[in-house]
Amino acid sequence: MIPLPPPPVAHKPWMSRAATPLFIFPVIAVIALAMIWGATYKLIGIERAAAEHAVAVSGRELAETYEAQVVRALREIDQTLKLVKYAYERGRRFEVLQELKASALLPPELLFGISIADRDGNIVAGTRPPAQHNVASEDYFRVPRGVDTVFIGQPPRLVDDAKGKLQFSRRLSAPDGSFAGVVIISVDIAYFVSGYDAAKLGAHGMLGIVGTDGVFRARRSGDKVNAGDTVGKATIVSDADDEPAEARLVTNPWDGVQRYTSARQLFEFPLAVIVGLSADEQLAPARAAVRLHALQAGTASVVLLVVIFALWRMSRQLARARKRAAEEQVAHAARVEYLAYHDGLTALPNRTLFSKLLGQSISQARRYRRQLAVIFLDLDGFKAVNDTLGHEGGDALLKQVAVRLRECLRDSDTVARLGGDEFVALLPELTQDKYAAIVAQKILAAIARPFMLDGQEVRVSASIGISVYPEDGTDEQALGKNADTAMYKAKQEGKNNFQFYSETLNASSAERLSLEKALRHGLERGEFELHYQAKRDVQSGTITGVEALLRWRPDGGDIVEPGRFLPFAEETGLIVPIGRWVLMTACRQNAAWHALGLPRLTLSVNLSARQFNDPELLGHIGAALAESGMEAGLLELEITEALLIGNVERALKILDGLKDIGVRIAIDDFGAGYASLSLLKRFPLNTIKIDRSFIRDLTSGREDKAITRAIIAMGRTLSLTVVAQGVETKEQADYLRENACDEFQGYYLNVPMAPADIAELLRAQGKLPHRHDLHGGIELAAI
Repeated sequence: MIPLPPPPVAHKPWMSRAATPLFIFPVIAVIALAMIWGATYKLIGIERAAAEHAVAVSGRELAETYEAQVVRALREIDQTLKLVKYAYERGRRFEVLQELKASALLPPELLFGISIADRDGNIVAGTRPPAQHNVASEDYFRVPRGVDTVFIGQPPRLVDDAKGKLQFSRRLSAPDGSFAGVVIISVDIAYFVSGYDAAKLGAHGMLGIVGTDGVFRARRSGDKVNAGDTVGKATIVSDADDEPAEARLVTNPWDGVQRYTSARQLFEFPLAVIVGLSADEQLAPARAAVRLHALQAGTASVVLLVVIFALWRMSRQLARARKRAAEEQVAHAARVEYLAYHDGLTALPNRTLFSKLLGQSISQARRYRRQLAVIFLDLDGFKAVNDTLGHEGGDALLKQVAVRLRECLRDSDTVARLGGDEFVALLPELTQDKYAAIVAQKILAAIARPFMLDGQEVRVSASIGISVYPEDGTDEQALGKNADTAMYKAKQEGKNNFQFYSETLNASSAERLSLEKALRHGLERGEFELHYQAKRDVQSGTITGVEALLRWRPDGGDIVEPGRFLPFAEETGLIVPIGRWVLMTACRQNAAWHALGLPRLTLSVNLSARQFNDPELLGHIGAALAESGMEAGLLELEITEALLIGNVERALKILDGLKDIGVRIAIDDFGAGYASLSLLKRFPLNTIKIDRSFIRDLTSGREDKAITRAIIAMGRTLSLTVVAQGVETKEQADYLRENACDEFQGYYLNVPMAPADIAELLRAQGKLPHRHDLHGGIELAAI
């Protein structure tokens, strides 16, 4: 029997309808709209959360800054109270204020009013006329009768811009220990909120000080100052007594404004500082961005619906167009995926893809008992390229570096860019550590070759750190961290080298100990010596001063260049005793030249960061001047911009101390840092020295010319002496002379010399005639 063929499969009507454009396109529209709005809401949520977090963290940082300001002011007030109390109880009685004022031991009267009340509350002495003659009924008189701590009185209730005082008091005791009265300091309430910065806090921000009793001692919002109103601290920030992670969003009860509020308890005083940022002001940009995203999503939705409707009507005629659109969508998805895992600038894998590849390689290495290496690379001098050629030049350099890195690796190896000028390479299936060292050496050689950027030859180097699996780590985080650590060790070793994380770092530690020992012995054995490089007046060519330069000759052998030992000396702190020796030796030498009848010279000595922050710096400078007999006005101390902007207030205090001694102050390598003109105006400077990087390309670089002219003009505006360092050619000297630079120094004039050679140079200067060069300046006839 021949079997019958199976009956044809009947297609269900709903399946047929689902395959038609009438059904497909609405479904596509719904899905696409869901994707658009889902992505939009997610993006809005991310941006809102990021903005809220940024504002909250900013509020905490402002609270920390405000806390430090308030604590400083309160400590000064409490110290003054203790001083008056001590002097009073030592028998000075009511004359104590006049005596302390005459000795300049009291704070300025403009800010603080100080008075003494006897045991009956009568004001018997004061630095200002008293606002009331008896304070017996005031809390700041009554409470201190039984306690010997600083007491902060409740202020009068102030509304908006009303004036008021905040009273601080301490108990005064009679010789028999009984209550003798109180000392009172009166301070304007507005003083404690004078740090209100509208640029950061906005028009509806808030600064305030509230007592543990819940009474505001001072509060400011915008230009309005208030005080005396009561509010529970728990309604502001519930955990104000703890260290807050960040500010919290609360509605402040006194004005109904919603603010990100941060409160910090002052452990030394019964007060808490409160800082608030208006949510409406701080989140306005984020809310505008949310509206923009919603508008964009709506526009995209409308466009999508129009397109879907058009496709629905022309589905049969545009079958090929639909296919092409699908292919384009696939290509776009592939492009998006590619961009998600690759660096857009260099086309190398990015951090995400490298992390995945490293995780896979670790799993395979663990399974097959293999080794692998991670190489972490950072470019040396990349910032200088960015500063000189701009970000376009820096991007071009990174692209060329990526090409050279790929050429140094096998096809099975991976190189990725992590960001900035940081690259990382993965060497899987590593048979021995030697291969990692070979690759690192190839990379150093490749990077060391000059790059051509915008027609200019640029040279950079690289610092490389290497970690090996499994010796230096068994997971991605450990290997990456250890390679990064080794890279920083390479930078400490002078850059342009590579370091392994393990044994090589241990050996390096031994070398560091050996170098430290050699430096200590070098100072003890007199192995250090000073050379001097002359500075000359640009117009006359006359030697106006010298700069002392340190040299090290271990065991009487060859000179070790400063770059090989000074960074280590700075790191270990040996720079402080070495710097003292330099200062003393240089001052003695300058005095010796003057004793020989040679012209008076300005002596420049460089100060490192550790020397500048040495608490005994002023004492050692004074001792060097006194012992050598050199005039203080002939000593010029050179510091970098970084020392000034690191801690402005501390730097200003130190510079004022140096100025009081009478020494000159110069900014070295000016232009290479970030000091602003407004900041420089605050410091008592005498000289700025133009960084040699601008002088080097002065005759060929248009930007360097413009920068140099601007620095010279700025120096003249600020009445500063402008010195160009690193002058190596006649063309550079002529340009500086034409643009009215004051002084210059460099190998074009003379190399650093021994003291005897400087003396001969000064004698020759007095004997030689002068001549005019082709540009109208004056040079020595022979040097």
